[in-house]
Amino acid sequence: MANFDQELDASGLNCPLPILRAKKTLNGMESGQVLRVIATDPGSVKDFEAFAKQTGNELVESGEENGKYTFLLKKK
Repeated sequence: MANFDQELDASGLNCPLPILRAKKTLNGMESGQVLRVIATDPGSVKDFEAFAKQTGNELVESGEENGKYTFLLKKK
């Protein structure tokens, strides 16, 4: 597992809340820092891919384990 600077647990939240929370958290972070997001909404996989493309933040890693989806986003 890669290193990260902050973690956001968005378990139990449905689209678009995980994205909105991630956006807000990233706003308070410095460029180059990595945010780890945990979500349970299967739709979040496509959402975070689109979010990364739209915002220019890098989706470093994404994975799924036991119904939990994890995303590592590097702030641009």
